[in-house]
Amino acid sequence: MGLGYTAQPKFIGANLRVKALRMKNRLLFRDCFSRGVLVAALATATVLTLFAGSSTKSSNQIDQVLREAVDQKKLPGVVVMVANADGVVYQGASGKRNTAKNAPMTVDSIFRIASMTKPITSVAVLQLVESGRVKLDEPAAVYLPELSQVQVLEEFDPKTGKAKLRPPKTPPTVRQLLSHTSGFAYEFFDPKLHAYVATGAVPSASQGDDGFLKAPLLFDPGTRWEYGISTDWLGKLVEKVSGQTLEEYFRQHIFQPLGMTDTFFNVPTEKQARVVAIHHGQQDGSFLESPSQPFRRVRFFSSGAGIYSPAGHYLQFARMLLAGGKLGDRRILQSETVAQMSRNQIGDLILGEFRSQVPQFAKDPIRIPGSLDKFGLGLAINTKPVEGGRSLGSLAWAGIFNTFFWIDPPRKTCAVIMMQILPFSDDAAYSVVEHFERAVYATAAETVAPGRRTNQSVTIY
Repeated sequence: MGLGYTAQPKFIGANLRVKALRMKNRLLFRDCFSRGVLVAALATATVLTLFAGSSTKSSNQIDQVLREAVDQKKLPGVVVMVANADGVVYQGASGKRNTAKNAPMTVDSIFRIASMTKPITSVAVLQLVESGRVKLDEPAAVYLPELSQVQVLEEFDPKTGKAKLRPPKTPPTVRQLLSHTSGFAYEFFDPKLHAYVATGAVPSASQGDDGFLKAPLLFDPGTRWEYGISTDWLGKLVEKVSGQTLEEYFRQHIFQPLGMTDTFFNVPTEKQARVVAIHHGQQDGSFLESPSQPFRRVRFFSSGAGIYSPAGHYLQFARMLLAGGKLGDRRILQSETVAQMSRNQIGDLILGEFRSQVPQFAKDPIRIPGSLDKFGLGLAINTKPVEGGRSLGSLAWAGIFNTFFWIDPPRKTCAVIMMQILPFSDDAAYSVVEHFERAVYATAAETVAPGRRTNQSVTIY
């Protein structure tokens, strides 16, 4: 497996000079060239690449975060990417992609990005809005008639245990689905819905099909913010309005234009070896790797959590939003639409606290870095700057396997960090993300300091 993409110059937009350095513990390695990309046979691999326009010295803070995360056994492996208005400025991979097979993590490793699928779906919906085929403030039932029957779960009868349901005061709109104020929730985070699913009234979202879309609302649309299955309904809307499957629509209108050729609902057989194994955190701080399972072709394209992607390809998506809907000469959204995505859509409401109903899936207190308190159209927003980190008005979201990204328009920076561990909000993973963010901005500050800019790239083993 090559370290980096085999078509790396095309993907990165820079000609890399590779320098191999020995690690302090004198790990023996040999390198060879395969399809023009360096391949290292290592017991433990750490690949850190710094691109033109940055400095070797300033990279040390990000390098150190990645090295320490693995050396201190905070996580098995990690990939990070950083870009600014000019392009990719940093990429790094550290640790193992698969500990059972002793496979090193590489920058082209493929991750289950889970809920980081949601911003992609939101972009697809907004493309349909731009084309005039969808209106944000119309009831979603205009496009999905089955939503006209949805009801609100009020409570359970204390004597019979039977659920009490009623019609919503107003129907959920497309805008409310995009901003998670529709009334839909997740059973993993909402105790009332968790109890309702436990009765067998609706299937669990963990079953892998779309049966969970039969779940009721938990409150009247527009009265509260709660994270849930709204985006899965939006995926159904995209399919209904476009006449394409979600897989087809994403490929034609988002993935191909952005060069996201390794981003999939169904990972091709020849690429499955690059998929990162899931590791489960144990009480003693160690990690247990999930047994390898054969890939099964999915028929339900989960628009809320179904995508696999390398960090670098997701960075392409983030760069597009950072640039106002355009990457290179390919425009995905109009700049006015991206500006609307980035504005608070929930008024005085705030992002509600997440409480896990499944501890092995998500750990309390559930936290997403970035001081997120408002929500736009598919993206969370922070209304206060993060000390040592992102600016006020940055955009972000995350995935349940501890994948994260943020977009900082004021400072023209975006970053992606991907792990593949459970539970979400693991203390060590959260700490690594926070340290990575601070290192990104510290590195950026050093890079622009007078006399600090260099034009070199380094790969460290």
